[in-house]
Amino acid sequence: MVPIEPDLDPGEQTDATAAGVPGRAAPGRRVEASVLAAIALGGALGGPARYGIAQVVHVAPGGMPWATLVTNVSGSFVIGLVLALVLERFPPTRYLRPFVATGFLGAYTTYSTFAVETAVLVKDGHVPVALAYVVASLVAGLAAARAGLWAGRSLPLPHRGGAR
Repeated sequence: MVPIEPDLDPGEQTDATAAGVPGRAAPGRRVEASVLAAIALGGALGGPARYGIAQVVHVAPGGMPWATLVTNVSGSFVIGLVLALVLERFPPTRYLRPFVATGFLGAYTTYSTFAVETAVLVKDGHVPVALAYVVASLVAGLAAARAGLWAGRSLPLPHRGGAR
């Protein structure tokens, strides 16, 4: 079951959703400056967190890029956990999800580094390592996100809208 979007009133229908494009803002719809500030603050914290992991987890040339793998898999777990909590358990909030999911985790996780590291491994002739990296990233990332959702739903907290 996919969590429900808390930032829209259940009865609100944007031009985009009316046209069959779910999750897309209607043309002309404004984003609040305070939400953008929450995203920026989260990003300002997520980037240095990723850098910190890259400083602790050293990678040998031609070897598995463990720092990025650890970062992306842990970010996948946290996004599952946070979304389960924010969308299903906690009271609606305008800032928590943009701060954590879009800002912090958007800066913390990194598709671009994953893509560059994969391309460099292939270019340098380490194709088996590159393939293992891609498969491990996809499988572990999806499993971690699922585990995060499960963990968030398993915490002994009340569900939004009453007990389940």
